[in-house]
Amino acid sequence: MKIRNLFPLLVFTLLLLNLKAQDPQFTQFYANPLYLNPAFAGTAKCPRITMNYRNQWPNLSGTYVTYSGAYDMHVDALAGGIGVLVTTDDQARGTLKTTNLSLLYSYHAAVTREFSLKFGIQGTYLQKTLDKTKLNFGDMIDARRGFVWNTQETVPSQSKKNVDFSAGILGYSKNYFIGFAAHHINQPDEGLLGSSKLPAKFTGHAGAIIPLEKGNASYLSPNVLFQAQQKFTQLNLGLYYVKGSFVAGLWYRNADAVIALVGLQNDNFKFGYSYDVTVSKLSGNTAGSHEISVQILFECRPKKKKFRTISCPSF
Repeated sequence: MKIRNLFPLLVFTLLLLNLKAQDPQFTQFYANPLYLNPAFAGTAKCPRITMNYRNQWPNLSGTYVTYSGAYDMHVDALAGGIGVLVTTDDQARGTLKTTNLSLLYSYHAAVTREFSLKFGIQGTYLQKTLDKTKLNFGDMIDARRGFVWNTQETVPSQSKKNVDFSAGILGYSKNYFIGFAAHHINQPDEGLLGSSKLPAKFTGHAGAIIPLEKGNASYLSPNVLFQAQQKFTQLNLGLYYVKGSFVAGLWYRNADAVIALVGLQNDNFKFGYSYDVTVSKLSGNTAGSHEISVQILFECRPKKKKFRTISCPSF
């Protein structure tokens, strides 16, 4: 057994001992609105399904693959929106998996004729699972026959379950929007070997619509997103261009990646693809990151009460 083959296993074991986790991220923020901010629940008014797939750094061993699916809609009787969100994060080819099931509610308040507020809350059941059969330790190695012995090392628990709570606020008018979300407010313990609390994550995002033609047939949308989780901070700056059913975007994520996006959309269906070009020290080794999003918007009856939908990019 070569030493270089043992190195990834050693690193993964050390991470299990001292891990302070951070959330998986999606490049197409607005294509996964419930994941970004629970206040987005019901902002499309009619029932909406969103599906997302992200494959991060596929050229490295032990890739990070994340799946997400959500459903949300506005309900007059509840004066707001409801939603359900399921997210699965797969690390090291199935060695470590995290699955979250979330229920969301957002309250809609029309502050003025031009400006609305949404207040959202989110409750999540989380489960982290470890496939012990994919863990190898040094004392399992026989010089001639490879991994044949039972380990004497302390093996982590196979699963951990907990509950998690988040909240957010969203303000918007016809041509601008701004929001803030706080995830993991209770900092749930997700450690498999000792205590390891999931740090609170804070997200601020804002953007504007700059019409290029009457009726917003084409427009530009500059956007900014900032996230902080424990000592980790991230700033995203980007610009969308929309012309009818065609969408293009370009983003810069601080000291990490340049992101290109293309999308197609109509009144009921939206599809987007984005590619992260790594510009950090890992450049040339990761093969970037690929992300695909699909949104389906169903028709619904006209609302009895006046309801202002948010005008913001779909990706």
